[in-house]
Amino acid sequence: MSGSPTPQRGTSDRLPRLNRAAILVVLHAGIASVLALASWYASAYPLDGYAETGIRRVEGSRRANEGLVRDNKQPPGALLPTPAVNLWLTGQPELELPPLDPALTARIVALLGDKADRYGIALLDLTDPAHPVYAEHRGDFRQNVGSVGKLVVALALFQALADTYPNDIARRTEVLRTAQITADSFAHSDHHTIRLFDPATNTLVRRTVRDGDVGSLWEWLDWTLSVSSNSAGSMVMRDAMLLRQFGTTYPRPDDEIHRFFHDTPRADVTALFARTFVEPLTRNGFDTNMLRQASFFTAEGNRLVTGVGESYGTARELAKMMLRLEQGRIVDPWSSLQIKRLLYQTERRIRYASSPALADAAVYFKSGSLWGCQKEEGFDCGPYRGNVRNYMNSVVIVESPATAPRLHYVVTLISNVLRENSASAHQELGTRIQRLMEELHPVVIAPAPPTTP
Repeated sequence: MSGSPTPQRGTSDRLPRLNRAAILVVLHAGIASVLALASWYASAYPLDGYAETGIRRVEGSRRANEGLVRDNKQPPGALLPTPAVNLWLTGQPELELPPLDPALTARIVALLGDKADRYGIALLDLTDPAHPVYAEHRGDFRQNVGSVGKLVVALALFQALADTYPNDIARRTEVLRTAQITADSFAHSDHHTIRLFDPATNTLVRRTVRDGDVGSLWEWLDWTLSVSSNSAGSMVMRDAMLLRQFGTTYPRPDDEIHRFFHDTPRADVTALFARTFVEPLTRNGFDTNMLRQASFFTAEGNRLVTGVGESYGTARELAKMMLRLEQGRIVDPWSSLQIKRLLYQTERRIRYASSPALADAAVYFKSGSLWGCQKEEGFDCGPYRGNVRNYMNSVVIVESPATAPRLHYVVTLISNVLRENSASAHQELGTRIQRLMEELHPVVIAPAPPTTP
């Protein structure tokens, strides 16, 4: 995760994307060079940032891809080295979501079929950055987006860092890497497991967060976004508030943290919560009536800190967030880049991102789900197939194929389709949308030039 200036499109090691109006022509004579480029990327790993970040899970994942640790291996599209994960619209800070494209919107609605009224969806095609195309259906449909709200937490933390050290990225990096966070009651409780990797012994343990677990602020951010640990998310929320409160004297000793949250008047703590998680959304150009994380992700976190009402999101506001991320407008370019790289470094691809059609694509992804069940004869209710509520939410940036992107698009998807496996439904939509994008931007293979006798 580099703190160096963000390269503009076409100035990094990656191939520049093509103009949307142009058709990509691949000459037979150039195929060998393209394959050589793909081979170079395949020799690198997506989680190569351990030396800079100190995120131990990252090193464990790198070793897993080398066969040195028994764990998930990444698909081809997740094998980009850190320098290849960049922001691609920093030169267009004035760009906002364009007007709706009726034709593309109709194509998207057709993909949803007879369940279209249970979805909110936005598609932003950035393949030609000079002429972006936008489609949405029920873009202002609002519901609790579950763990997608952890994007708001990441924004809030990086905003607090930037406010504390406005002209010192090196100091921000140092805080992320060296601030040691010890799990306490804010982490109670969560069923998600995290990966605890020891580089010295090459051992990996998967389990839920326990009191006394210690990791750097960067590691807790990684656990929050890579596997969507609610315990980790609440610990990051705790420390975002502490950073906002104590500024340059953060981090604070554990006993002082305990006293602060137990002795400070509850109304003052709630006001601090709002300054930490609501005000930064407004400062970054978001409508808090359409996007808000209003409480902690754990029961004990919510017992200790009174939030500010409902949590929710819409497809349109989340699409705006992903656009601003690519522009470097989430806090600043450095912060946006760190968030994007954290979204790339997921432990494994699930739900929308697990679409086989995206195996060769670079995918930057966050999802969240909430479901509720009641007894129903003849129906087996459970995770991702609730019959009372069945919220599934996906936010994704796709660069396809990863090694030489010709497609670049954003999808934000909110659904509440009862009694169906929503994880599988989002995966299938991921495939259908990728195929639609390929159709809209076809590749033409030119015939080989005639050989001279």
